Amino acid sequence: MKTIFSATAVALGLAAPVMADDITIGFAIAQSGWLEAYDTPATTAARIRIEEINAAGGLLGRQIKWIEADTKSDQQQSASAGLRLIDEGADMLVVSCDYDFGAPAALAAESEGINSFFLCAEDVKAGIQGVGPNSFSASVLAAVQGATVAEWSMAERDAKTGYVLLDTTIEYNKGICTGFDWMFPTAGGDIVGRDTFKNGDASIASQITRIKALPQEPDVIMLCSYIPGAASAVRQIRAAGINSLILNGSAVDGSYWLGATPDLSGFVVPVQGSIYGDDPRADVEAFNVAYEKATGARPASSYAYPGYVLIDLWAKAVERAGTVDGSEVTAELEQMTDEPTAFGPRSFSSELHHQNAAEMQIIEITNAKPAVVSKWAISTPVPLDVLLR
Repeated sequence: MKTIFSATAVALGLAAPVMADDITIGFAIAQSGWLEAYDTPATTAARIRIEEINAAGGLLGRQIKWIEADTKSDQQQSASAGLRLIDEGADMLVVSCDYDFGAPAALAAESEGINSFFLCAEDVKAGIQGVGPNSFSASVLAAVQGATVAEWSMAERDAKTGYVLLDTTIEYNKGICTGFDWMFPTAGGDIVGRDTFKNGDASIASQITRIKALPQEPDVIMLCSYIPGAASAVRQIRAAGINSLILNGSAVDGSYWLGATPDLSGFVVPVQGSIYGDDPRADVEAFNVAYEKATGARPASSYAYPGYVLIDLWAKAVERAGTVDGSEVTAELEQMTDEPTAFGPRSFSSELHHQNAAEMQIIEITNAKPAVVSKWAISTPVPLDVLLR
């Protein structure tokens, strides 16, 4: 895949005026509140790809412009933001990373027959199942992340026993564990126990006691959580003398939280690309450099990447359809099978507007230093009935 990665004038805060002949993308995103930390990096990535396309002559011979509205990390504001952008002429909507907070805006687009893309949602409902036929996500499903580390740990680390520790706070966490629960026994592993906690719990002492009461320490602990709860759980697990390999999903990618877990080793996450400069694909590092030129800093986590991918895929579908009409673009997107992108191939179908299989880079933290140690693609895509559990 040829990319431009131009760092020219990515206007991160202000959108240019929309002209009659422009193609307009509306960003109904969180510019404030807790979700801003996820939406802003992916939005920045999306705009980098827009700038590249414009520099190469535009889309259908027209320039792409964007307009935006702040959802304030609020579901009701998401709906009104989506409607406002549609009224202002958006040809497509980009909505928040999280399904629950992006869906109201996506539903507004669906009601008008307009395509919507979630910035980085990893719940199967962020698409056909929860919004409708013109809605997509370019990220990799949470269940795929859990299945990936399950199969990888068995093949690469000879894991035979696993313990599942689920943070029940959000649906994303449940999705990671769903993938692990499906793949680990399917591949011949034995889940020897499971427990739950809440992200805000100050202590998981009782859960640790139950792990230590097992006849043997499990080979892996599937920790389905996000920061800050994940960092707290990891710190307590290691302080208790448990040395099992700890697995998690992409939500804990990044080194920003490692100060809370000094000298951490044996912690593994699957990611769509490495932010650390060691990704084996040149296009990924080229993007990291372009992102740094545009913002002054490299991506803090791999959650920036799906924003770039969604614009890339949507633009290809628009070119092939010869129009921005939602249903015609959807038909082109659904024909994509292993479509090349800077972050690996992507596929959609009439049944699933998500990735139920993808090559992931395996990041392992050793002595508090994250690095790519392998890559892995699950041997079998996660079935739809598993995704819908």
